[in-house]
Amino acid sequence: MEKIKFQLEDGTEAEFYVEEQTRIGGVAYLLVSDSQDDEATAYIFKDVSEDDSQEACYETVSYTHLTLPTNS
Repeated sequence: MEKIKFQLEDGTEAEFYVEEQTRIGGVAYLLVSDSQDDEATAYIFKDVSEDDSQEACYETVSYTHLTLPTNS
């Protein structure tokens, strides 16, 4: 699973695992988690970057705690 770094508004960095990505209505969304554990916290980010921007800019659109299912 891909792990990417985000620079937060306060200048600190946070790393998240990309669980899924999709495009709806021409807008890109990422489903990310803070760990690969069963009790990971998940976030949905919306790409709000300018079309000509070389860096992606995301904002949180939904926040939820997920317990990811296990295969046991």
